[in-house]
Amino acid sequence: MSAQYIPGAEIPGTSGPVGIDDSGSDSADVLVIGAGAAGAALVWSLARRGLDVLCLEQGDWVPQQEIPKNHADWEVRGRHYWNPSPGKRRGPADYPVTNLGENPVDVYMYSAVGGSAIGYGAHFWRFEPSDFKAKTIDDFGVDWPIEYEDLIPYYEINEQMMGMSGAGGDPVQPGRPSVPLKPMPIGRQGDRWIDGFDKLGWYWWAQSQAILSEDWKGRPACVNRGFCAFGCPSGAMALPSNTYWPEAIAAGARLRTHARVREVTVGEDGEATGARYYDEDGRLRSVTAKTVVISGNGVGTPRLLLMSKSPRFPNGLANSSGQVGRNFMPHVQTMVIGHFEDPTDADHGAWGGTVSSRHFYETDPDNDYKRGFTMVAMRGYSPLNTALATAPWGEGHHEALEHHLNHEATIWVCGDDAPEEHNRIELDEENLDDFGLPGVRTYYTLSENSKRLGADGVRRATELAYAAGADSVRTTGFDSILGWHLLGTARMGSDPANSVVDANNRAHDVPNLYVVDGSSFSTGGAVNPTHTIQALALRAADKIWEARSA
Repeated sequence: MSAQYIPGAEIPGTSGPVGIDDSGSDSADVLVIGAGAAGAALVWSLARRGLDVLCLEQGDWVPQQEIPKNHADWEVRGRHYWNPSPGKRRGPADYPVTNLGENPVDVYMYSAVGGSAIGYGAHFWRFEPSDFKAKTIDDFGVDWPIEYEDLIPYYEINEQMMGMSGAGGDPVQPGRPSVPLKPMPIGRQGDRWIDGFDKLGWYWWAQSQAILSEDWKGRPACVNRGFCAFGCPSGAMALPSNTYWPEAIAAGARLRTHARVREVTVGEDGEATGARYYDEDGRLRSVTAKTVVISGNGVGTPRLLLMSKSPRFPNGLANSSGQVGRNFMPHVQTMVIGHFEDPTDADHGAWGGTVSSRHFYETDPDNDYKRGFTMVAMRGYSPLNTALATAPWGEGHHEALEHHLNHEATIWVCGDDAPEEHNRIELDEENLDDFGLPGVRTYYTLSENSKRLGADGVRRATELAYAAGADSVRTTGFDSILGWHLLGTARMGSDPANSVVDANNRAHDVPNLYVVDGSSFSTGGAVNPTHTIQALALRAADKIWEARSA
């Protein structure tokens, strides 16, 4: 983000000033690259054990005054400096991203403290046990080298740290009898969605969210201002910057912003020695560390690995398998939007969800596709987005807008997306950032399985909308693909020939290098990945500690 952090300014949801390391130290026990959801959780866990942890972040803190929802023109701001697409935002911390393939992905990605979570919707799902064994169960994708049970204790820690609202006892979610906070209010539109689910005989459950339904750990409860992706002025939405980072810094962790990493360095023995990065003034600096962790997201991580070429690693660091950048999975995502005669209170409450369903999550042998999808029944779109989609300029504009505004509600469909090598991230040597470093090209094409799965998701969501009382339905389709989830591009596996990291997130090729973010996912499941990304990061921190103590 372009905003400058003001020393001593308060970050929403914290009890006081949050500082930035400016000591100029060039060494650390652990170097973490990326201060997003994964990096924050991992740094917090290691710093509390007394390790000297330094985190390099390409972006900066996002001050409260920069949050769009603090301004009357919040929707305009949301389409400019807050735009989730780096290609449209073009901020000083961004690098060029070009999206190609038969179904190009509109990549959602921020460089900032908190990463892409600064503009997320705060859906907070756990994966299902079957997600880790999709190959064995359904001959879909690949199996993970870990199981659901391995993440249960880390899911629990993360739910407490972030302050998750929801309802325990979900019959399709084993091992979660309770959650920290009660569910967020669902409003009358939530009641309509429940009525629709019940008419169809489909399972539903209260949506779990990283938004406070009551005061929690010094942060205030949500006041239902809505449209959460435009920023949360109160701090009720859990972000890495108002949960993990204040505690990590209090424990001694050091965070250096405006640090654009050029390469991870390696020694003659093939182990990582640290990194070279450009500081805010454009000076090339070096830092050494005993352990290096890359947490740059599913696009930024393969970019850095591919940039970190050397005589020992001519095809990119940790890339003897050729899998770095491959198996890109953004999920099969679309929106089905129902129109209702009565107002939907679209602006009241958390936009990200009221109730949701994994009724169609598992493979059904009667379908012509494998795996399944989630349906999240939400409130409606914001005024400007509604106008641009439904009310063209000219005669009838006001009538059309009045017809749609606050009379629509949305069902988000998220489907499983198989890892395929042709869906990939590559360096773009023709489009460079301001420091002369390459941008990236993404390539993505929907598989036949994804097309059939997506079509059924739209059909089922349309059924739900009408069952809930909608009088008409529109859909956003699959052009372009929503790039909210960037997964799989440095995947986890037991075999070094077809994966990048092992079950502990450690690179097969480099014993003191870890990749800890969504790029390590073996498969993507059919839910938002942030909770699982953070649970994996907490587990990886334990594995790093165990390796150092061995």
